[in-house]
Amino acid sequence: MARSATRHHAPHLNAVFEGYYSKFSFLSGASLIVVICSVPEGQKNRHQLSFTYVPPDSQNIIQYELWPEDMQRIPNASGNSFEIRVPGIGGMTCSNSSSTSYSFEHPKCVFRAKTSMPKPWSGFASTPEGLLIYLPLPLHWHVHSLGSLVDYELDFPETSPLPASDRRGKAIVHEEKNWAHSFPAAHMWVQAWDSARNHGICLAGGKILGMEAFLVGYRNPSRGLDLTFRPPFALSALHISPFMRIRRDWEQRRFELEVRSWTRRIRIAARAPEATFFALSAPFHDGHRKNFLTQSMAAQVDVEVSTQTGWLSWLGLGRWEKVCEEKFERAALEFGGAYYPLAGDERRKND
Repeated sequence: MARSATRHHAPHLNAVFEGYYSKFSFLSGASLIVVICSVPEGQKNRHQLSFTYVPPDSQNIIQYELWPEDMQRIPNASGNSFEIRVPGIGGMTCSNSSSTSYSFEHPKCVFRAKTSMPKPWSGFASTPEGLLIYLPLPLHWHVHSLGSLVDYELDFPETSPLPASDRRGKAIVHEEKNWAHSFPAAHMWVQAWDSARNHGICLAGGKILGMEAFLVGYRNPSRGLDLTFRPPFALSALHISPFMRIRRDWEQRRFELEVRSWTRRIRIAARAPEATFFALSAPFHDGHRKNFLTQSMAAQVDVEVSTQTGWLSWLGLGRWEKVCEEKFERAALEFGGAYYPLAGDERRKND
């Protein structure tokens, strides 16, 4: 993996907040979400370490959100390797080769893992934002790996034993992070990865600087597709955009996004059963706010890609021809902030 990708993954010590999100997909169909996030100058709930275990049927979810007193982000003197240390509990270490080690031991959760063979965002760009990552935006998003191999051990000592298949073994992990000033007032996130074929979809976006912007990546090597859509194509102002269409339906737990460039168009439709969602906390300038976003690991995501053909296609006036359509199961779907009507409510989705 390119060293620049590791550089973006390394700590940004001047950021108001910085958070690492890892989604482990087990062979059984279960998932484990690990969040390591710090708001160093926050007034309440400054540091978060959370573990959310989601069984294959998304019922009887186990979740522990821990609020340690200290969290240390330690860049190494050479290269881009670093360590996130949680005194008395453990930490996460990322090497110059982009492999990640996790080691946490707490009365509520014991977790150890080591990744290998990371899958970078793209063969053309080390990060979803491209050059946007160097701008002083209120929020940045980086995907470290679309799907690394991982060996792991997991236990929740205070709960009934996990199925043997989920206590240790091999898995696939999606690793990403956010940093800057705070989470957006409203956002969406979709993620799916088929490790057998190295196919996947990953997108994030929401309200930023009075507009709505998205970053979208789709990988389908069997069709030679390594696509990234970002502003100005994936951007709307006053709900108007010549290149992007959005439809959200919280009641149906459904999200649809269409983005096109001059030559390519992608349509994404994600939906998940209402009973499969669970809540997570989100970082803001004053600390973490509980139940500010909700996720499901049981989404179905449909992707359709078209290319523009015809002698007027270079003007954006050609005809669209479908070149690929694909369905992902057990995908992730997230509603956050204003797009999540229960944000900040005591009626947490997983209570």
